Amino acid sequence: MTDTPSPARVLVIEDEAPIRRFLAIGLASAGFSVEEASRGREGIERAATSAPDVVVLDLGLPDLDGKTVVAAIREWSQVPILVLSVRDAEEEKIAALDAGADDYVTKPFATGELMARLRALIRSRRPAEADKPAVQIGPLVVDLARRVVTLDGIDVKLTRKEYDVLALLARHRGRLVTHRQLLTTVWGPAHVEDTHYLRIAVGHIRDKLGDDAADPRFILTEPGVGYRLK
Repeated sequence: MTDTPSPARVLVIEDEAPIRRFLAIGLASAGFSVEEASRGREGIERAATSAPDVVVLDLGLPDLDGKTVVAAIREWSQVPILVLSVRDAEEEKIAALDAGADDYVTKPFATGELMARLRALIRSRRPAEADKPAVQIGPLVVDLARRVVTLDGIDVKLTRKEYDVLALLARHRGRLVTHRQLLTTVWGPAHVEDTHYLRIAVGHIRDKLGDDAADPRFILTEPGVGYRLK
């Protein structure tokens, strides 16, 4: 008899009881195990003691701002953190992601999309996935060990910068990577405001992959925030 895998554990840090109940019901029906916290400090403690597979975090907590909770957890853990907040300003999204959050969903939200993003975050942090030398998305293969990209088995000729952008997205597959993270990593801290460099590079990558920005197969745009590889 084979062992049944245990359900992924989700820690929900949310002060509004109706939203916590709604999330708990939806997550349980999707096969997740759920733990709840109504305050930021309680959430940090539960993140440390219960070893969740992913954290769903509201920013508007009564005792701590959610970004402070993200930063506190990031001091010792790389558990995926998805921010779920009514705050929809680009500045808030960028600040939360720069603090260490992995994804950001605004309220009101579609339950199906939320569950899909949580599953993607959990997959992205599995050690076996992280250790793989190549990432495959359908016909696209990004070979991180050999620095080679193929589409339908044919080599795709990318410049060094274009490859570095695609490789960074591949290493964080399914997770949102901010403009700041991409620019700092690929071009260096001095170019953190040069978003046109990134826009041009992503445009060239899409052209070479035959990827339509309006109906993407591979690279998704989060307007004003960053990019995500499917």
